[in-house]
Amino acid sequence: MDWNRPPSNIHDKIVEWFEIIGGVLQGPTIRSENVYNMDETGVILSMLGCVKVLVGEEDARDFQGARVKRTTITAIECISANGSYLDPMIIWPASTHRADWTTYHTPGWHYACSDSGYTNSKISFEWLQRVFDPQTRVRAGQQPRVLICDGFGTHETVEMLEFCFEHNIVLCRMPSHTSHKLQPCDVAVFAPLKAAYRDQVERLERGGVNTIGKQLFTALYRLARDKAFTKKNILAGWAKSGLFPFNPDRVLRDISQADPNPDTAIPCEATNGFIPEESALETPLTPATPVTPRGRSVTAVADRREHSSV
Repeated sequence: MDWNRPPSNIHDKIVEWFEIIGGVLQGPTIRSENVYNMDETGVILSMLGCVKVLVGEEDARDFQGARVKRTTITAIECISANGSYLDPMIIWPASTHRADWTTYHTPGWHYACSDSGYTNSKISFEWLQRVFDPQTRVRAGQQPRVLICDGFGTHETVEMLEFCFEHNIVLCRMPSHTSHKLQPCDVAVFAPLKAAYRDQVERLERGGVNTIGKQLFTALYRLARDKAFTKKNILAGWAKSGLFPFNPDRVLRDISQADPNPDTAIPCEATNGFIPEESALETPLTPATPVTPRGRSVTAVADRREHSSV
């Protein structure tokens, strides 16, 4: 199976995903508190609600939106299938960290910098070592930990795969173009998080604060996390993505199957060259293959099944 086939054909990929991940999650040594989903989310520093203005066609007045410059800060978040969550890693869009950006008390939080403000292979590995492993190792004991993530290349470096193999972490990557359906963070947590952050920004502006700088971000984001990262929201994300409780139909019933006749299928050119954001960020043409602590590939099972049926 081509794990990177276009989004019009995600039905078959999702079916195959549930066959594979179902075998992992239903293993005798897997417990819900040891199953995690990690993902990055971008938060606009000054995130105001959209204001729409209706004007007549002949109205000659110019309308211009405020805040022409927006800074996006990335947060790496991780939630567990038992409703808990880990401390975040905040990625500043800068080459170096400034002390006055973290004056608000955030015990357990970690920070990194990148020129783009987005994650990269180095930061992803740093998150695995400094955040995920220390916060989950004791709880797991000798039991395996399952870490579900999207298929971005930064999550599949050799260093990360070797670290997972050595520390009994089963790294499972979702097929491309499916995170909006399969990733618990995307399904039920990130939308409330950004709405709560926007509410905090608007509250400050109503109080007369005109500029939301990096110095205020951790304070506002901490309050937004407290509102969004509830056990109810987290468990809803796992349920809606069909993972806990395990129920593939929860996802598949809303997805139409691809046209079985390839001659009548809509060509890729019909997308007008649009590339979803997920695939535009460092997704390798030939993605690396995640491995389990037993040396088995989580995605290679699908390849073997497809070849055997040919």
